[in-house]
Amino acid sequence: MSGQPITQVVIVGGGTAGWMAAAAISKIMGAFPGLSIRLIESEAIGTVGVGEATIPQINQFNKLLGVDEREFVRETHATYKLGIEFVDWTRLGDRYVHPFGFYGIDMLGIEFHHFWLKGRELGDTSRLDDYSIGAMAGKANKMFWPQPDQPNSPLARLGYAFQFDASRYAGYLRKLAEKQGVTRVEGRINGVEQDPESGHVTSVTLENDESIAGELFIDCSGFRSLLLGQTLEVPFNDWSKWLPCDRAVAIPCTSAGDREPLTRSTARPAGWQWRIPLQHRIGNGHVYSSAFMEDDAAIELLLANLDGEPLAEPNRLRFTGGHRAKNWEKNVVALGLAGGFLEPLESTAIHLVQAGIARLMAYWPTTDFTPTEIARFNAETERDYVDIRDFLVLHYKATERDDSEFWNYCRNLEPPDGLKDKLEMFRSSGRVIREHNELFTETSWLSVMACQGVQAGGYHPAAGLLPDAELLQRLGHVRQVISQAVSQMPTQEEFLASNGSAIDPGQRITA
Repeated sequence: MSGQPITQVVIVGGGTAGWMAAAAISKIMGAFPGLSIRLIESEAIGTVGVGEATIPQINQFNKLLGVDEREFVRETHATYKLGIEFVDWTRLGDRYVHPFGFYGIDMLGIEFHHFWLKGRELGDTSRLDDYSIGAMAGKANKMFWPQPDQPNSPLARLGYAFQFDASRYAGYLRKLAEKQGVTRVEGRINGVEQDPESGHVTSVTLENDESIAGELFIDCSGFRSLLLGQTLEVPFNDWSKWLPCDRAVAIPCTSAGDREPLTRSTARPAGWQWRIPLQHRIGNGHVYSSAFMEDDAAIELLLANLDGEPLAEPNRLRFTGGHRAKNWEKNVVALGLAGGFLEPLESTAIHLVQAGIARLMAYWPTTDFTPTEIARFNAETERDYVDIRDFLVLHYKATERDDSEFWNYCRNLEPPDGLKDKLEMFRSSGRVIREHNELFTETSWLSVMACQGVQAGGYHPAAGLLPDAELLQRLGHVRQVISQAVSQMPTQEEFLASNGSAIDPGQRITA
């Protein structure tokens, strides 16, 4: 081993990213002799904290930390999430669910959707949603544990994540991290010191003149990117030509309407609106492009489309879609907004933090900070951003909407190369390609392409091996089995109550 083991880790910034890093590093590396982990945050500096929806990978993170799921759900006032419902994206009045899990069941060794495509050719009018236990259960407000030990049950193919209060999640992780030896330092940073030869950050200075020295610095300072962007001057790769939304306004409201285990994304004239039902309230936000809508109009539109009464003043955010050219430079690693931002359309923000932490653990440095591992970290991180970017762009590109200048711009976008290849493949043969084990699976790509009007140019020839009548019968049987399974599942409210995850009714905020 070259270099000496790292013994001083300093995390700059709290919030979800900072406390995720603190909890994970202290869990994995906490027993290392002499290791000190300090997290600096100031109560005077607010966090973005509007991201409340996740994807199934968070289950792996929570299991790594030894989190009790029932306690976690209660403490964060969480609900379950089986997918994302997209409303008005293809055209006004249309809706579909991008589910977690899978569609149908593969046949003859071929992916299920090829048989669905053949069925459509034969006149079957069923939608992809009908073949997903996640989509159908979500729309029916049903929830139950996946049953991987029952391979013949649709529940074996169910995936789930959570919708929670991000500030409560950060607080929950803080308790775990501090129990594992992390020291929290209160204060604002007003100075950063660097080694004059290497340029490495050596310490940060607080307003009270206290100096906090470190060997490895983790930048979780949000959009400011205090260490990676401001101090080390790592440039930002701007992707706004593909992701034109650059503003958001968030407003929580009282609980009202349904509480389906789904995040809802409703397309608006210059962007989209999120709706995230938690146990105690509903999270809402409007993501939009300032080139096509004024701020006041965006807020007015959001307020006009709340299910309940507003609980706070609008929280306005400005951002640029993209990422830092490197997320690891010298002895600074950026996580979360300090390293980049991709709008929350597919709830990937927390996952990118999680992926960055896992990657940092894999390439945990010594005091030599060898360039080979750093270069690998940066290449893999950039690939994550590119893959997610391409999937987000698909939602805007694949639309029939022509009712606003914004949607005309999006519909006519020249897609990035990776997305262009996937679209060409699907339009050619109905095949869905997943590159290098990327985050979004074939189910995800199929869901958005097929449900937002991208026409498949064919299907796998093996789908023609089944007689037409048998193929249609099999499709009907899959729909029937899923429908029957959903009918037997408890509602989400019943599920939360029965497993001890429900909050006290007095904590719910209603009009």
